[in-house]
Amino acid sequence: MPNETFLLDSFTVTARDIVDADTKWLLALSVGVSWSHRAEDWEFMREVGRGRVAMDESGRVHGVAMWFPFGEQCATIGMLITTPRLQAHGGAQWLMRHVLEETKGRVLGLHATRQSHRLFLSLGFMDEGTIYQHEGYVGTLPEMPPTGDAELREFRSSDLPAIRELDRAATGWDRPALIDALVARSRGMVLSRLGRVEAFALMRPFGRGKVIGPIIAGSEEDALRVLHPLIVEQKGCFVRVDLWDETGRLARFAEQCGLSVAEKSTRMSLGKPWPFSAGTVPSLFAPASQATG
Repeated sequence: MPNETFLLDSFTVTARDIVDADTKWLLALSVGVSWSHRAEDWEFMREVGRGRVAMDESGRVHGVAMWFPFGEQCATIGMLITTPRLQAHGGAQWLMRHVLEETKGRVLGLHATRQSHRLFLSLGFMDEGTIYQHEGYVGTLPEMPPTGDAELREFRSSDLPAIRELDRAATGWDRPALIDALVARSRGMVLSRLGRVEAFALMRPFGRGKVIGPIIAGSEEDALRVLHPLIVEQKGCFVRVDLWDETGRLARFAEQCGLSVAEKSTRMSLGKPWPFSAGTVPSLFAPASQATG
């Protein structure tokens, strides 16, 4: 079991449950690394996840690491942030040891930034691929061809069971609590054929504007069809969408709309590969976030 306390220069920090942390200190951490999370985004993360913070006696938070349980066997790891001072003393690894102890026995997935990639390799995580963070102000709006035999419409509450099932089929994980929390904050589009929902995309407030994800569909064509109307209504606004593929139609469409690649992260796993990487149908074309997958 990792030590509960950590000596940071002349004072001690303690590994505390993230529920004990004041949101203002979590927000200060993300601002410090130029992440665009708002206080509301942190509250969402705490609603769907768990985590540890490095807290001093005054309540100030010097680092955080979170994990997001899906069922009893799987989880993702995210929101690993430390102050430069804590990082210089090995605090990120110390926090991660706590998270790995809490998630012992689970299959784990994460997206590593360039700065954290070496740390996760040292902890036994394996590289799987790259995720591309597209963002920017929506400008040009390419037209989409007609949907043909499909019906494209806004999400309604009766679609929730179908959306949960599509997510389970695409990810291999049971994530109803995450999907319900996302739906409560999102505007969504669904595509159906013969009354059966076959694709959906959700868009919610995040950071400087909106983030679109997850996008789940049986084909890239259908993924584009549910993405397009959400992008259209955001013309002139700041939008982010994270994509697995750098060269596919979704990536080209995002670039045409003015969303360029701001950052690349490495998809990694521990235990066994993410089912996300298996090329399943339906497929996850864009995650809800890099922290939750």
